[in-house]
Amino acid sequence: MHHDNGAGLPELTLRGMVLGALITVVFTASNVYLGLKVGLTFSSAIPAAVISMAVLRLFSGANILENNMVQTQASAAGTLSAIIFILPGLVMMGHWHGFPFWQTLGICAAGGMLGVMFSIPLRRVMVVQSDLPYPEGVAAAEILRVGSADADGGEESRRGLRDILFGGALSAGFSLVAGGFKVFAENMNLWFSAGASVLRLPVGFSLALVGAGYMIGIVSGIAILIGLVIAWGIAVPYLTAVTPRDAGTAISAFASGIWSGQVRFMGAGMIGVAAVWTLARLFKPMVDGVKVSLSTLARGQQGSGERTDRTDRTDRTDHDMPPAWIIAISLAMIALLATVFASFLSDAPVSPALFIGLIAYAVAFAFIFGFLVAAACGYMAGLIGSSSSPISGIGIVAVILVSLLLLASGAVDPLLATPQGGKLAIAIALFVTAAIIAVAAIANDNLQDLKTGQLVGATPWRQQVALLVGCAVGAAIIPPVLNLLYNAYGFTGALPRAGMDAAQALAAPQATLMTAIATGIFTRELNWTMLVIGVALGIVLIVADWLLERRGGTARLPVLAVGIGIYLPPTVSMALFVGAVLGWLIDGGLRRRAAALGQDFDDYAERPRQRGILVASGLIVGESLVGVLLAAVIGFTGKDAPLALVTGAFEGIGQWLGLLAFLLILWSVARRVLSAR
Repeated sequence: MHHDNGAGLPELTLRGMVLGALITVVFTASNVYLGLKVGLTFSSAIPAAVISMAVLRLFSGANILENNMVQTQASAAGTLSAIIFILPGLVMMGHWHGFPFWQTLGICAAGGMLGVMFSIPLRRVMVVQSDLPYPEGVAAAEILRVGSADADGGEESRRGLRDILFGGALSAGFSLVAGGFKVFAENMNLWFSAGASVLRLPVGFSLALVGAGYMIGIVSGIAILIGLVIAWGIAVPYLTAVTPRDAGTAISAFASGIWSGQVRFMGAGMIGVAAVWTLARLFKPMVDGVKVSLSTLARGQQGSGERTDRTDRTDRTDHDMPPAWIIAISLAMIALLATVFASFLSDAPVSPALFIGLIAYAVAFAFIFGFLVAAACGYMAGLIGSSSSPISGIGIVAVILVSLLLLASGAVDPLLATPQGGKLAIAIALFVTAAIIAVAAIANDNLQDLKTGQLVGATPWRQQVALLVGCAVGAAIIPPVLNLLYNAYGFTGALPRAGMDAAQALAAPQATLMTAIATGIFTRELNWTMLVIGVALGIVLIVADWLLERRGGTARLPVLAVGIGIYLPPTVSMALFVGAVLGWLIDGGLRRRAAALGQDFDDYAERPRQRGILVASGLIVGESLVGVLLAAVIGFTGKDAPLALVTGAFEGIGQWLGLLAFLLILWSVARRVLSAR
């Protein structure tokens, strides 16, 4: 792997940084939109790598290491958008009316840059010395290699770009007709009531989610389906049967209310227990790794004097940022966090002593808990990929812990005595959790990028600089995008203007849930029953998964995915499952063809699989971009559906037209992937 061709190549270039910043704007915007609409974000590393190669090829002297830096910077910013799993909660509970630019930027930048600092000492143990698969890191490295292969590289990378554009055009076209012109429905629901129970058969036509489902694969897809069945096949029918229903309530509204008010907490409990279980399993390897890294950093400091004569490549690819820099940047970020918390609390009715106390608590929580979370998330990214890592599950655990610790510390007792102060306590818990989520998301993505860098022979410290730049750019973009989307669509339960269409409001599912949890803890009205049932079920499933693992074979039961299936809206879970099944069917087709030709399956399937990943990335990017563009149109015109061509009476036909178009698109995706030979 170590052939010495990377030593003299330029890595961090000005054009690369500008290009990285532009890609960042696009991906951060689309990720924020997707996350607010359905509660999922996608990993932007792979599409960023493809776009970067296509653009840099137009300049002379572009190389794989420069491409890798652009991809590193862009993916860091795209990932920072996970902050939207919690910040909208501050608007929903009425603490904020919109997103103040400097506070939002400060919390994103400080959390994100701390995430970069925390992942530096973890790099050696988790990337270099571990055998974790890092699915997305490896895929991004593959794409970079394909694009910089000089012989037929031009053709190869053009083909890769065409695949992304193909997926992008399909999903952009569909979501424009469905979400903009309103000719197709965006989902289809069939409701059944049997006696007093209510059942629901959902189908969501979101191609971005199909793309995400395609990437997570059939094992996670089935686990999400199991979660969907637990929620909508068992829990909702049972609870609707035992809960009295008002005469005026439609069955659909009644069942949805039961699900969001009760059943989702079960999913939250399961996601929480799965995250804790992952942390527990990693604890020992993590501690060992940090020890090794710290001793290496110390040795590197002493030995820096006699290094001048050996600038060979093995050294270059093992240079992290110097410890003095790491300490200086970390201290600066802690100071920034303290400033942001102070600004957040500036108009709060608290005594000076309490003011300083709360800031100290907040910074300490964010720092200590942030490091533990960075290690856990880095490991999860290595195991299942950063798109599938349950940052929101980590957020749920964080918001419960932060709220309970604030209660236990007694710092918020004087606040809880007044109704206004009670709201402030909830807001503080959410804001501290926002910092932890920024740390978690960046650490999650960082190690994936450092893996890509390791495979293509990049210099770690230069990548770490690119990640810091990415955090800064992303943090500046997130506040205006959040404001744009909030003013265009509103959030469920928080509409900025009178007379807006509540059906168009962005659900922001995680932010809703975390706000509900914090509120429940401080008002002592949290639905602990459902959380505990979720935790208990989670433990049962963890044991089942462990037994499956012991038995060998490919059958597994990822508990996180089951929890996510209970927790996400059913049309979302169903679209993810459809994507996973599509990937599985395509794989089956490839297997049969390889057998018929007498070829080795892995060799035969390599190109189609790579094409599948590119088309799926395209599906995600296309729909997300149209979502942001529609938001801009809605924001400028002030109308809820400015482009609609048909009225509500058309809805029944729209559902079947949508289904037909959706199936045709799935068929054309399958055909394109299977033809990649």
